[in-house]
Parts: sequence; structure tokens; C-alpha cells
Amino acid sequence: MDGDFRLNGVAFQRTLRVETRGRGAYELTDEVGRVVAESGVRIGLCVVSCMHTSASLLITENADPAVRVDLLNWLERVAPDGDLAYTHTAEGPDDMPAHIRSAVTRTNETLTVVEGVLALGTWQGLYLLEHRIAGHERQVLVHVQGEE
Repeated sequence: MDGDFRLNGVAFQRTLRVETRGRGAYELTDEVGRVVAESGVRIGLCVVSCMHTSASLLITENADPAVRVDLLNWLERVAPDGDLAYTHTAEGPDDMPAHIRSAVTRTNETLTVVEGVLALGTWQGLYLLEHRIAGHERQVLVHVQGEE
């Protein structure tokens, strides 16, 4: 999955590596936008895939960071660390909660490409959500397909 791939001038893929510093929201909007621009696709779709089961993707407001704080706090209430009801705890008290948080969000987002740019609303941004307490290197596959 590493590298850039181009098929008939209408498909392009790149794997992004995102170094997280632990639980949080990491904006990917600009980086994915650069992949779209480099692809040469003017009209089409951009599919972004998080290649992990303990991290996910989210499109949300990018203007007020309090939105992301509130979302992360809500996820903490939905799937608290260390819940004694969890049986999958092989990697610690944040193991199963990370999988639950990933399951209730998304691991794939599909965005429209219009005139060579991501079609996002004024206050929308694309984020990788790291659900583990420790930092990880995450892989995010960006696939852009359409007309040049």
C-alpha cells in the first residue's frame, strides 16, 4: 500500500503516516487536500481510509477546538477506560474502549472533489481520532478518483 499509484490518469493513491501523541483529534484536511491537488483530479471522489481498529476518522467543525474536546469527552462517557465489563484487555485498560470508539465513529470518509479541491463546508475539517492513550504511527490511505 505504500507509494503513489496512477491508473489511466483517473485514480491516485497515497498512504499518509500520522504520528499521534496519544488520544486526541489530529487534523488531516490540508494534507489530504494536497494529495487531491497532486492527483490532478478536477471532479470526482476522495476516499480516506484509516487502516486501524483503534483510531478513526471524523468530519467536524474546525473553527472552535471546544467542539473536538466535547466530542472526545462524549466518547469517553460512551466507552470509558478500564470498564470491568470488558473482556478484551490484552493491551491495557484503553484497549477495548479504543475499539468501541472506533466502531461508533468511522474508519472511512468519502469526500467530493470539485474543481480540484475537497468540497468541505466553511467550518468543516477532516480529523484522525486517536483512541489510544499512547501515541502511535497511524496509516491513512487516500484514494482519489475522477476526471482530470
